[in-house]
Amino acid sequence: MTIEFPTAGQIRAAHELIKPYINHTQVLTSSTINRKYGCELFFKCENFQKVGAFKARGATNAVRSLPPDLLKKGVATHSSGNHAQALSWAAALAGATAHIVMPSDSSPVKIEAVKGYGGRITFCEPTLTSRETTLQKVIEETGAVEIHPYNDTRIIAGQATTALELTEEIPGLEIILAPVGGGGLLSGTALSAYYFAPPAQVIAAEPEQADDAFRSFVSGTLIPSVKPETIADGLRTSLGSLTFPIIRKHVNAIVTVSEESIVRAMMFIWERMKIIVEPSSAVPFAAIMENKINVEGKRIGLIFSGGNVDLNNLPW
Repeated sequence: MTIEFPTAGQIRAAHELIKPYINHTQVLTSSTINRKYGCELFFKCENFQKVGAFKARGATNAVRSLPPDLLKKGVATHSSGNHAQALSWAAALAGATAHIVMPSDSSPVKIEAVKGYGGRITFCEPTLTSRETTLQKVIEETGAVEIHPYNDTRIIAGQATTALELTEEIPGLEIILAPVGGGGLLSGTALSAYYFAPPAQVIAAEPEQADDAFRSFVSGTLIPSVKPETIADGLRTSLGSLTFPIIRKHVNAIVTVSEESIVRAMMFIWERMKIIVEPSSAVPFAAIMENKINVEGKRIGLIFSGGNVDLNNLPW
């Protein structure tokens, strides 16, 4: 089966479609960090995005791409947090209902946020099988249209607008760093780098305790995530049948980092940059701190994927 990757035209069209609804997020720099690591780092701050994460881009593109007769039936997905919030928000903005299947161990802050955005939650066991079977029941009962968190060309094209904006604002990037969970952001980033910013390399970072993307990338075979235990809750999902081929073709490397490094990176960003990022966002910077990536003398873009943190349950 031939898989059609989102084209450059589709990514630019997605950007135009979502532009009235999302934030064109800031790119920040830190002279302290640049001196410490001997490079130029440009942080694309999707922690300042609507609903606090890049997921608003893909969700908005997917919802706004639906014809009215399908939109009125509502949308449905399974998500541990950020996609759930994003789809609930995007659907409400379009006058539609979002049905959200959430694992029972989801962050209480994200559960409340989904409710606040109008999402109708159905809880399930914290396994991929339970998420998928529960979602199918919800779809059968409601007739809602499934919007997968990452394995959807509309989602990938929407997430790709993050790197599109970054490369337009900061030309000449040699490396673009992003976290990887299901691969929506990473595959979109890789496509934008390929189309709009060659020859920039794309490198992903992943928790050691949720390293299915790393193992899939190295083996060339899609390996699912099984009971990952990482503080980076947004990166616990497996790659998809759409995201994995894009990543294999257009991503240069995937590296892994320890839980301790994720916490140290998160704290460092909070302290030095005075901004809130969630653990998943800190993973690429943790890879720099661990010297997993050669950044010396390079011009690097790094995507902070989100800033949704439970302030009553901080890791330090």
